[in-house]
Amino acid sequence: MRNPSPGRTGRPRSAAADAAILAATRDALVDLGWSKLTMGDVSARAGVAKTTLYRRWAGKNELVVDAVAELFDSLELPDRGSLEADIEYVVLQFAGLLRRPEARTALMAVVAESTRDDALRDRIRSAIVDRQKRLVVLGRERAQARGELPHEEGEVAGHTTDLIFDVIAGTVVHRALVSSEPVDELWVGMFTTLLMHGLRGPNAGGAGESSLAGV
Repeated sequence: MRNPSPGRTGRPRSAAADAAILAATRDALVDLGWSKLTMGDVSARAGVAKTTLYRRWAGKNELVVDAVAELFDSLELPDRGSLEADIEYVVLQFAGLLRRPEARTALMAVVAESTRDDALRDRIRSAIVDRQKRLVVLGRERAQARGELPHEEGEVAGHTTDLIFDVIAGTVVHRALVSSEPVDELWVGMFTTLLMHGLRGPNAGGAGESSLAGV
């Protein structure tokens, strides 16, 4: 769960209240849309006072981003035995999340609003994007331990992680939310094959540097 805003003190936060507020926020977004959503709507749906909301979140932007981030925090990457299987699993899981009305509506709303709000864009990056890169880091570490990918260090490793995340997240979001095309097993298999070719580069089997590493 999110940390309270710096400098705010008082009673410890209730995890149950936080969960109810974030769920109510997502429900309100589906019903009302971004422009009509207010903190009052959320407090009424969650059954808490508006002062409770403002003790936790400074305003609607922060609240909605955290409501989206909670959904994405549910994504996981169990070890499926190979990098290819890991990628297919997480892509199908991600696509399943995007099919949920509350996830789709909330994500599209905050992304659209962030085009004219730098602070909101920064919060999306820190609360959602940077945290979800954990899945890429974990997948690459496993693949490197299996000998499927070469080891990388420092800045190069960071750039590769960023690029893999951008390719996967950007492609799946575009496919599911912009093109409105199915992200099914056939498509995921084709996408994974293409991604694996880029990750392994000209020397299949993990020898040499990944062709993505120098981008």
